[in-house]
Order: sequence, then C-alpha cells, then structure tokens
Amino acid sequence: MSKQSVLASATAFLIAAMALPSGVAAKERIVFSGGPAGGTFQVVANAMQVYKPMKASKDFRVRAQSSAGSVENLRKVNSGKAQMGVVYSGHVFLGRNGRMKNDPNKYEDVMAVAWLYGAPAQLVVRKDSGITSTKDLIGKKVGVGNAGSGAFANCELFFTHMGIWDKIERNAMGYNDAAQAFGNNQLDAFWLFTAFPSGAVIMAAQTNEIALVNLGQDAESTAFYDNYPYFSKLSVPPGTYRGVDYESPSFQDSALWVANSKVSDDTVYQMLSLIYTDAGLAHMKEQKKTFKNMSLKTGSQGVVTPWHPGAVKFWKEKGMM
Repeated sequence: MSKQSVLASATAFLIAAMALPSGVAAKERIVFSGGPAGGTFQVVANAMQVYKPMKASKDFRVRAQSSAGSVENLRKVNSGKAQMGVVYSGHVFLGRNGRMKNDPNKYEDVMAVAWLYGAPAQLVVRKDSGITSTKDLIGKKVGVGNAGSGAFANCELFFTHMGIWDKIERNAMGYNDAAQAFGNNQLDAFWLFTAFPSGAVIMAAQTNEIALVNLGQDAESTAFYDNYPYFSKLSVPPGTYRGVDYESPSFQDSALWVANSKVSDDTVYQMLSLIYTDAGLAHMKEQKKTFKNMSLKTGSQGVVTPWHPGAVKFWKEKGMM
C-alpha cells in the first residue's frame, strides 16, 4: 500500500472511532488467578468466569487463569499480571510485611475483597503405615504441593517448624498427581492445604485404606500457634473420607478473594454485589461444598490486612463493617 493509502485508512478508522457514542467504553479486563487442577482455588476462578450475571456485565470481563497457587497469586496480583485471585490470609499478611521466606519484597498492592473459606492442612498416609506424626515422615517420600503454591509454602513452614523439611524426600506436585502417585505406591504420604472434602483425598481413598495424621497435636505440642498466630484450630469431622471414622485435629488458614489496588472500585463493588446474593451464593455452593460457609455474615470476617475501597463500600452498605 502507498503511504497515501495507509494515511487514508488510518484517518477513516480514527473518524469512525470518534463517531462512536461517547458512553461506549472498553470492558475492564479481570484476569482471575486460581490454582492447579484438583485444587479449590481454580474452582473459585472458574466459578467467577462462568457465572451468567458476570458474563453479562457491560463493564468488565472475567477470565479464569490457572496458577501454582497462593504464593504465585500474591505476586501476580501485586504486579498486575492478574487483577484478582485467591491468596491465603497468611501469605497476604507475610507478603505485605516483607516476611515471605527468602523474599524481602513488600506486596502492598494486594487488597482484600472477601473471605471465602477456611483452608485446613491435611496429611494423608496409608492406614497400615505406622505414621502417626509428621516426625514419622523422616526418610519417607512425601508429596508437598506444587512449587509456588500456598500448599507448598505452608508445608515448608510447618515441616521446618517440626524439624523434618530437610529430612524427607520431597516431591513437588499438585493434589491430583500426588493422589495418583500415592495410589501407585510412589509416595508414602501427601500434604494438602485445602478445604475438605478434597477430591484428591477421595481419589486416594478409592485405591488405599487411608488415615489422616493428627496435625493439631503436632502443632499444639510445639508452640506453632505462638509463632504463627494467623492460623486457627479446627478438626476434619469423622466420615469426611472413606475409612477415616474419627475426628482429625488440624489447623487452618483462610482463603481470601483479593484484588490489585488499581482495579476500579466500581468493578470490585459490582462483582461482590453479584456473588453475595442468594443466586450468587447458590452458584458458588453448587460448584463445591467447600463454599458452604460463604455468606454476607462471613464475607468480612477474619481479615487482618487492608481492604480494597470497592469492598469497603460494599461491606459497609451491608452493615458488615
């Protein structure tokens, strides 16, 4: 094409663009960073993307994106590579204060939007393994979660606290892969940090008689809660998994819906307004039982780091803040 033709085409395009109604604006693009396959983080991201009222929005567009999990999401949301994601409360807290392991950076652009669910630690072993404490894992092959995930980071944190991190054969992998390796006798145990019931543990219980290690006892006997006060106690109820007919004490962190500070207040407010309705909450609970405690009453609980202004507006209007 000649220079004159190119110039004419560009001028015509500019005139056409200027002729559009003044109210027409591009949708705000929201990349929602989830997690690995088999994990609840990715279920959250997918649920946001497919919810029909979200898809119908004229103001924003949500696209789910998989990731390694909590730690990667913290970094992606802070940098703006993702606009929203799911991050554990502990990682938001540690990251904001420059206390992440081997990472002095301060992740101050990650803002809370809502509490989603409590995520407990679970350590799966074979029933006849003789493993009743994390200290029994010394010399064993253990699935420790995906590198870059919250599961991996919290496993390293807890196992280091227990003095065994460097004394096990670590295998970094996602939950489903770990359950499969466990079923094939390639692992002696695998760690999860996700809500129950976990599909990966259900899978493992189909091929082996399983047991859950009493992590609560390990934590209480070693001053774990004194050192990491953002964790809270809970138990996996009897019958959650086939063959595990006893209560299994553990500890949990909270999974938070977070947003980059530069996401518009309006978009955060609108997305909360769509999810925290009867229909929106029903949609979330249809995706996974994990979300059974999501409600207006729980959405603003247990957050110890700064809120996104759009979330502040929403929760204050609902009388929850």
